[in-house]
Amino acid sequence: MDEKLAVASLAALAQGMRLRVFRALVGAGPQGLTPGDLSATLGVPASTLSFHLKELLHSGLVSQERDGRRLIYRPAIAQMNALLDYLAAHCCQGSGTSCAPGPGPDTTCRAC
Repeated sequence: MDEKLAVASLAALAQGMRLRVFRALVGAGPQGLTPGDLSATLGVPASTLSFHLKELLHSGLVSQERDGRRLIYRPAIAQMNALLDYLAAHCCQGSGTSCAPGPGPDTTCRAC
């Protein structure tokens, strides 16, 4: 993942409602959710939801598929994982070891 795409993805998630929408989609898994289901689950008006879904689509974190007259939104799990990998790529100066929290403060990793 390049920096520009990482920034776009993080910017999309840096808003409370979009983060809630994305987490709901991740929770639904590959089957995804329709806008109506998302609206009911999150208690958000359809017009507001549409705006946030559009932002998540542009960031690449969400995909959209038409099934007849229904739209189904799904989390882009590969994109999410690529973002997480990008964020952790330089953990422990890129030593390639796992950066799990160590016994000390939360900022200490076992591999360091």
